[in-house]
Amino acid sequence: MNKAKLATLGIQHLLAMYAGAILVPIIIGGALGFNAAQMTYLVSIDIMMCGIATLLQVMRGKAFGIGLPIVLGCTFTAVTPIITIGTGHGLGAIYGSIIASGLIIILISGFFGHLVKFFPPIVTGSVVTIIGLTLIPVAFNNAAGGDATSKDYASAENVILAFATMLIIILVYRFSTGFVRSIAILIGLVAGSVIGGFMGKVDFTNVANASWLHVVKPFYFATPTFEIVPIVTMTLVALVSLVESTGSYFALSNMTNTPIDQKALARGYRSEGLASIIGGIFNSFPYTAFSQNVGLMQMTGVKKRSVIVITGFMLVALGFLPKIAALTTVIPTSVLGGAMIVMFGTVMSQGVKMLAVAIGHNEGNAMIVACSLGMGLGVTVLPEIFKVLPESVQLLTSNGIVAGSLTAIVLNIVFNMIPWKREAMSTEAQAELDAINPRKQAVEFSQKELTEKQA
Repeated sequence: MNKAKLATLGIQHLLAMYAGAILVPIIIGGALGFNAAQMTYLVSIDIMMCGIATLLQVMRGKAFGIGLPIVLGCTFTAVTPIITIGTGHGLGAIYGSIIASGLIIILISGFFGHLVKFFPPIVTGSVVTIIGLTLIPVAFNNAAGGDATSKDYASAENVILAFATMLIIILVYRFSTGFVRSIAILIGLVAGSVIGGFMGKVDFTNVANASWLHVVKPFYFATPTFEIVPIVTMTLVALVSLVESTGSYFALSNMTNTPIDQKALARGYRSEGLASIIGGIFNSFPYTAFSQNVGLMQMTGVKKRSVIVITGFMLVALGFLPKIAALTTVIPTSVLGGAMIVMFGTVMSQGVKMLAVAIGHNEGNAMIVACSLGMGLGVTVLPEIFKVLPESVQLLTSNGIVAGSLTAIVLNIVFNMIPWKREAMSTEAQAELDAINPRKQAVEFSQKELTEKQA
């Protein structure tokens, strides 16, 4: 394969993941009150860290790198936890929790395969669904304009622009196939921004002021601080991400005919942990496998590591170009809101699909979902409900994602892992429970998702 074709395929992968990659820093920076210059730097450093994390995973070393053609980016499951930590504990706590969770992942990487039984689809699906649900209000707030004190908040112009963007994304996704469909969100953001430009809602001042090159710095925004609640929260997010990544690992293993064993999985987990540590040091985010790039490989039929290596180096190069990152800051808030509704809805639908597979006719699993979703959303809406409990217990009950996740984990043990409960089940439910293999279901879910994207 010649260099020009490799470069073209590398650009395709970059475009496929770009919208998801830039939305995470834009959402988090906006929620935490970053100014235009800070947003530019945050987008730049995130893009660069996506490239570094990807290169760490594509390599195949003795301790790090699963050696598969996989692209890494910040998962949307981390968005709500990061915003919650930042508003409640400060920026330092965000980066401290990311670094600590990455270190924990490295430490448990060798035996995470044994822990994965505590995170079957019924648990991970519940967590992903909770996170998706809690992100939807953020999307609608942005669709209205983002600033509730502004005179044009929820104005007709903002609402029309938001839903016009959403409509464009839907139409592109419905009437296109292959690569064009995979970048529907990116097309929607560009088209929405063009429409916003005609409405006078696009300002290129920040792009003009941004430099062409910059030097990245560790601890640019804040020095890490280490607090229990943020660390527990980000570790739970990291564990759920590992389970999702495991599905991508096995899907790629099948696609590329590259066998992977426990040692290979451990190297992959360590790479994700190391990427999170580096992300925390440079005030970025935790990183995990991007499924949209797995889908793109299925569509193109090209599964070479060399293509992803090129994508990784392109991402690193873009991280040094703040002028390019500044372009993302001109996207009108209402355009972002329209795209967020689709993307966050996708996160939620992913969780629902996982739950649909896991629940089946199992009434116990239905109860797990009911209680975990209820606890997660309830604590998110009214976090002070458990203020009567001791402070040590409140560490686990003051955050909706932590409370919902722990509820799902504990109830899964009660309903699906305690021997006496298994004996009391009906024959049909018992057969269904015995069929639940977290790794197998992760692979089957990923393969099903790839088939749907290819179609």
